[in-house]
Amino acid sequence: MSYSRESAETLALTALGWLAAHDDLLPVFMGSTGMSEADLRERAADPDFLGAVLDFLMMDDSWIVRFCDDTGTPYDGPGQARAVLPGGEQVHWT
Repeated sequence: MSYSRESAETLALTALGWLAAHDDLLPVFMGSTGMSEADLRERAADPDFLGAVLDFLMMDDSWIVRFCDDTGTPYDGPGQARAVLPGGEQVHWT
C-alpha cells in the first residue's frame, strides 16, 4: 500500500490510540517524550508529533507486531507511513 500524507497521519493517529490503550506502553512513550496527557491531546494533529509516534512504535519489533496484528495493518505499513510524514525521509541508523 502506498500512503498519502492523510493516510499516514490516520495510521499514526491509530498508533497513538493503540498506545493509549496499552497501560504497559503509554507510560514508556510519555516518559520518552516528556509529555503530559494534555500535551498528547494538544499535539495529536501535528504531523511532526505523529511521525514521532511512529518512530517510537518502530523502536521495538514486538510493538510493531502487536500493533499490526491488533489493527490489521501490514507489518511494513508503519515504516511506509513514517516515510511520508515530516522527517521520515531521513534515515537514522542508530
